[in-house]
Amino acid sequence: MDFFGLLTMIGGLALFLYGMKTMGDALSKMAGGRLEQVLERMTNNPVKAVLLGVGVTAVIQSSSATTVMVVGFVNSGIMKLSQAVGVIMGANIGTTVTSWILSLSGIESGNFFVKLLKPSSFSPVLALIGVILVMFIKNTKKNDVGTILIGFAVLMFGMETMSGAVKPLADVPEFTSLFTAFENPLLGLIVGAVLTAVIQSSSASVGILQAMCATGSVTVGAALPVIMGQNIGTCVTALLSGVGANRNARRASLVHLYFNLIGTFVFMAVFYTVNHFVRFDFMPDTANGAVIAMIHSVFNITATIVLLPVSRLLVKLAYFTIPQSEDETLETLGRVLDERFLERPAFAVAQCKNAVCDMAQLILKAMNLCVFIQEKYDENAVQTVMEIEQEVDTKEDELLSYLAKLSTKPLSERDSKTINKFSRCITDFERISDYTKGIAFAQKKLNKGKEKFSKKATAEAKLIYEATLEIVECMVSSFIHGDKEMAFRVDPLADVISQVKKAIRRNHNKRLEKGKCSVELGMALTDMVTSLERIARHCSNIAEEQMAS
Repeated sequence: MDFFGLLTMIGGLALFLYGMKTMGDALSKMAGGRLEQVLERMTNNPVKAVLLGVGVTAVIQSSSATTVMVVGFVNSGIMKLSQAVGVIMGANIGTTVTSWILSLSGIESGNFFVKLLKPSSFSPVLALIGVILVMFIKNTKKNDVGTILIGFAVLMFGMETMSGAVKPLADVPEFTSLFTAFENPLLGLIVGAVLTAVIQSSSASVGILQAMCATGSVTVGAALPVIMGQNIGTCVTALLSGVGANRNARRASLVHLYFNLIGTFVFMAVFYTVNHFVRFDFMPDTANGAVIAMIHSVFNITATIVLLPVSRLLVKLAYFTIPQSEDETLETLGRVLDERFLERPAFAVAQCKNAVCDMAQLILKAMNLCVFIQEKYDENAVQTVMEIEQEVDTKEDELLSYLAKLSTKPLSERDSKTINKFSRCITDFERISDYTKGIAFAQKKLNKGKEKFSKKATAEAKLIYEATLEIVECMVSSFIHGDKEMAFRVDPLADVISQVKKAIRRNHNKRLEKGKCSVELGMALTDMVTSLERIARHCSNIAEEQMAS
């Protein structure tokens, strides 16, 4: 291979890696967080967890991305470590789909229809369709489909370019002897692990190995330990993701490492022991893309079948490596908005919704306490409302900061509208919490005074408190469950609150004229009623956002 051949190979590798990333990112974006939400909620059954790991990884074309998401889940307390094990195993199987797709480039036949199956035959057509969808169609979903097609075409073109560039190496004795050296299991293992650790993608490193098969110098005996090493090298991404995370998240990354380490060493020990006595005839045979894909799949499926029944031992091993501490439970609190999720924007949007829904639940709790305090004063309830207001303020700052970072990422049109909606709703939630705090403070001040509301004033206050609580309940329910019918109820009820407020003011003025109520009590009642009316208006704003989405 001359200098220009080396440049061609490097260019092919660059296109291959870029195409893989482009296609994976576009697939993830198009999924819109739906796959990740399923992954988050349906992992109680180990077998189902494995299948979900397979499915998600096959779609987003990256076991590293799936594993990083799992580490983020565990870090946030969304997923238990025991649930994460099956998903991690499934991710290893799912990543083998890529190698099977890449193996199609090795199809050789004179038959017209068989040749059509070769990616180099149909990828130019896909590239043309992709360019048309991206450049001439003004539709976000179709643009995403176009990006996927272009990514796939670039990926396959890079693969073909690499394969073509390395073919002349078949006549270079030094290169042939290099792959002969890889037949040493330990050396092959190290090379595969280092290569994958550097590019942080087992799919890409397997693809590079498949491209090298074009030289005819790669034997099955040389490829096998390299593939084993690639499975170990891919753990680097998850280990790096665990840096700075809580103990449980670091354990999740260790489970990934232990699964691949144990699976590799057990598989190799059994395979080479049997080979020592039986002498497999296929070891000196020349490997091709399909053989590489088969070895990759057989290993990962076998490792999963063997280790899934004893997955608890992997969890115990992770706990042995990172012992549990007394304050560990506190580490998972308030960590839903993990920075790791920003690399998968669609999923980060889903996590933002979870955080905003938590804020909505806090608002509902505060409003319930305000109603309770109005009926029967309780100092602890007042203190809780004050604490909720502080917590909502903190969540507002965290969410707005997170949404600002998220807005810089590639988002679908739907997700972009969603984060804009969240930004507006968060402000309304924060204002509602301020008003509940003001109401609780006013009740505390009234409790210290000697004067009390008249029976009629108390009854009126109870009416508007309960009506406002109903509005908050409708708003929270519509926001959390996406119930537009419930959202439609909010605005008319808010109008009713405004009418009730006017009636309460008129009745208060009449009592004031008759000397049945003091100016101080009247001002306190007016302030509380005004706060309740404003709470209703902010609920109406949030409901309007729901109806518009």
